[in-house]
Amino acid sequence: MIAAPRPRAYVGIGANLGDARATVRAAIERLRPLGLLRASSLYRSAPVDAQGPAFINAVAELESPLPPHALLAALQSLEAEFGRERPYHHAPRTLDLDLLLHGDTVLHTPTLTLPHPRLHLRAFVLRPLLELAPAQRAPGLGLLAEHLPATAGQTIERLT
Repeated sequence: MIAAPRPRAYVGIGANLGDARATVRAAIERLRPLGLLRASSLYRSAPVDAQGPAFINAVAELESPLPPHALLAALQSLEAEFGRERPYHHAPRTLDLDLLLHGDTVLHTPTLTLPHPRLHLRAFVLRPLLELAPAQRAPGLGLLAEHLPATAGQTIERLT
């Protein structure tokens, strides 16, 4: 019997406390057991609806056997391992892992909304995601590249 293909999931990665570059790189490595296929370049972006220093961001593409809520729990556990605290909404972060897409799943629960409700509004999500998957579509949003012009005023820089 041939196993059904696993859905592709995309995870937004960000940090703006401590050595954020090292944290994002380490987090990408820690995603390997969850089905990491590849990760985007690193990007530096100004905080959006948040405080603190600039963020280092990336997006990881996974082929995970975990269903959405289980994958979210694994991501939150990883955040905790990196010292993530949530003292207030949009607080600076040692590590932030957001489940952006999980195949064509559409969810609206108290703990998880898929696609991520703001993925099409944030350059720090769209630019690295489109680097990995230029033709990516999202349920209810269509072709994600079509949303990129709306983020043109957001400060973001691809790092080498």
